[in-house]
Amino acid sequence: MSQPKEYEGRRVTVSFQPVRCLHAAECLRGLPQVFDLDERPWVRPDGAAAERVAEVVRRCPSGALQYRLPDGPAETPDRPTTVTRTATGQLVMRGDLDIRTAYDGRRETRVALCGCGASGHQPYCDHSGPCAAH
Repeated sequence: MSQPKEYEGRRVTVSFQPVRCLHAAECLRGLPQVFDLDERPWVRPDGAAAERVAEVVRRCPSGALQYRLPDGPAETPDRPTTVTRTATGQLVMRGDLDIRTAYDGRRETRVALCGCGASGHQPYCDHSGPCAAH
């Protein structure tokens, strides 16, 4: 899987992994002054308070967006862990997750996993299977 692109701000760094993005647009709706597809760079972490940026990043269901505070704790996982199947078939998981692939293992707090088996980025959903038709 590709390395995430980092957008460094004074009080928060936001990383983005495009291959995991499912275009839920939680970031765009939540903080348009930070996340704006018509601007370059499209992520401007200093456009709002670091805590607010972190709050909106946590809304990203796929985990494509992550954040890091220089002096604060890492993102804490939701408790209890939840698994929800969406209407389009993905398994959206939130919590203390240990995702293992043929290539590596990762600690995650949010993921959208492929529910149809057709994703080119297993185990993550990339809308390349039957769920793309919805």
